[in-house]
Amino acid sequence: MSLPQKASHVMERVMYASRWLLAPIYMGLSLTLVALFIKFFQELYHFIPFILELDESQLVLKLLSLIDLTLVGNLIVIVMFSGYENFVSRLNINEETEKLEWLGTHDYGSLKMKVAASIVAISSIHLLKIFMNIETAQNDKIMWFVLVHLTFVISALLMGYLDKVTKH
Repeated sequence: MSLPQKASHVMERVMYASRWLLAPIYMGLSLTLVALFIKFFQELYHFIPFILELDESQLVLKLLSLIDLTLVGNLIVIVMFSGYENFVSRLNINEETEKLEWLGTHDYGSLKMKVAASIVAISSIHLLKIFMNIETAQNDKIMWFVLVHLTFVISALLMGYLDKVTKH
C-alpha cells in the first residue's frame, strides 16, 4: 500500500471513529429527560391541590401543559435512540430485555419526519393554550404565534413531500 493510500485509510478510520463523539451527547439527552421528569412532577404537584377550584378552561390549559411536556419527552427519546442507532452504533440489547418495537426501524429520513411532526404537535398545543386564554393575549402576538405555527406546518409538509420524492 502506498503512502497516500495509507494516509487516506488512516484518515477514513479516524473520521469513522469520530462518530463516537456523539455518544456522550446522546447520553446528555438522557439527563434532559431527568430535568423534564422533575419539571413534569413539579407542575403536577402545583396542579393537584387546586384541581377542584379550576374551571374547565383552566383545567384544560394545565392538562395541555402536561401533555406538552410529555411530547417533548417523547421527542427526546426518539432522537436519543434513533440518533444513536443511526449515527453511532446499534444498541446491544439482550433478548430477555424488553425492546421498544420501533428500535432499529427509523432511518435518518423518518427521524427527521418524527422530529418535524413532534414540533408541529408541540406548537399546536402552545397555540391551543393561547386560544384557550385569548382574552389575555395581544392581537399582534397571536398573529406571530399563528405565523410561526404555520411555518412549522408548511416546513413539515415540505420535508415530507421532499422525502417522498427522493425515495422514489
